[in-house]
Amino acid sequence: MSGEDILSKVPPPADARIVYGSDPHQFGDLRLPKGAKSPPLAIVIHGGFWRARYDLVHAGHLCAALTKAGIATWNLEYRRVGDSGGGWPGSLQDIAAAVRFLPRLAKHAPIDARRLIAIGHSAGGHLALTLAAHESAFNAVIALASVSDLRRAYDLHLSNDAVVEFLGGTPSQVPEHYSQASPMELKIMVPQAIIHGTHDDIVPVEMSRVYVEAKRKRGENVRLLELDCGHFELIDPSSHAWPAIQQAALDLLKP
Repeated sequence: MSGEDILSKVPPPADARIVYGSDPHQFGDLRLPKGAKSPPLAIVIHGGFWRARYDLVHAGHLCAALTKAGIATWNLEYRRVGDSGGGWPGSLQDIAAAVRFLPRLAKHAPIDARRLIAIGHSAGGHLALTLAAHESAFNAVIALASVSDLRRAYDLHLSNDAVVEFLGGTPSQVPEHYSQASPMELKIMVPQAIIHGTHDDIVPVEMSRVYVEAKRKRGENVRLLELDCGHFELIDPSSHAWPAIQQAALDLLKP
């Protein structure tokens, strides 16, 4: 199995589904490493160009693999375009609410919420980076094939202008939304690992290259890892790209 097949395969079951808010989409699937007393935690944010027809299920494979490697994972669902309240800023507000819920989660689950990273894929990578710009709880963020520059995403008309749906208009119509929501235009204080496939035909690797170059010039702690793969291999534990991603997570969570 590789590539887009990951979207249709059923992942291993989670240990628990934890509700963090009152909306039906405000929950996350928690997975805990067997025998670990206080493992670090990765908040995982799935992609799908922010649209409601894509849910958290396919990210369960990535979560199960990280959990097997010793990292607790909380695979978050959130309101998306097509859901009431989804899009900007509701999608980000949901993820932020989940972060604020962590002290309650830590009271009932054997996790170390002080060792915390965010991992997001594609549009989820966008949300992970934007979240890290607004929340101080994270040790680091990993963005996989991230939509990191929303103005450029508009220029490229990625996924039939998905960013216009997400932000509620074009850059000329809602310029403040692009300024507030685009990681390219935000200050991110924590280390960022940007990982992208060189054969990605959904979100071009050039977006990550330009993003990293710009962020380094601003003094941010950011590194780029390019892998010989496409878009979906980055979230497929059976792919040749996966070991590098897993190792990046383990390295960022070292005490």
